[in-house]
Amino acid sequence: MSFFKGREIYSVDTKGRVNLPAKMRKNLSPEANDTFVITRGPDDDPCIYAYPLDEWKKFEENLKKLNQFNEQERFFLRTLLYWADEIVLDKQFRISVPKSLLDFTRIGKEALILGSMDHIEIWDPQIFENYLSKKTESYAVVAESVMGIRKL
Repeated sequence: MSFFKGREIYSVDTKGRVNLPAKMRKNLSPEANDTFVITRGPDDDPCIYAYPLDEWKKFEENLKKLNQFNEQERFFLRTLLYWADEIVLDKQFRISVPKSLLDFTRIGKEALILGSMDHIEIWDPQIFENYLSKKTESYAVVAESVMGIRKL
């Protein structure tokens, strides 16, 4: 089971390749076989989701439960899978991101690699900073609401 946390900023080369941070590589389970399924995030989170293959297979089990006769669920599946691509880390431990995903996320010469538990998110660093700056509630308020953590 893979579990990712932390963040790093890496350069993106002219072929759209970005390194996977060593601290995240060490948390990649052997069952992933150095393979990721990458796809786009939601419109309001313009990032790339990179799931290790073993985690993607678990995610697929939830996708199989969706009702393909429901318009909203069908649209979600089509969009998610339309953008999905299976990639293998190269010998330098780089993820090769298709140009269409780089364009969608507006990732240029740098990428923020963000651990997000069972997957990795890849962002344009400035877009992520803008995302954080637009949050009106403090982290403490959100933590209490989400986790039930009481302020000290």
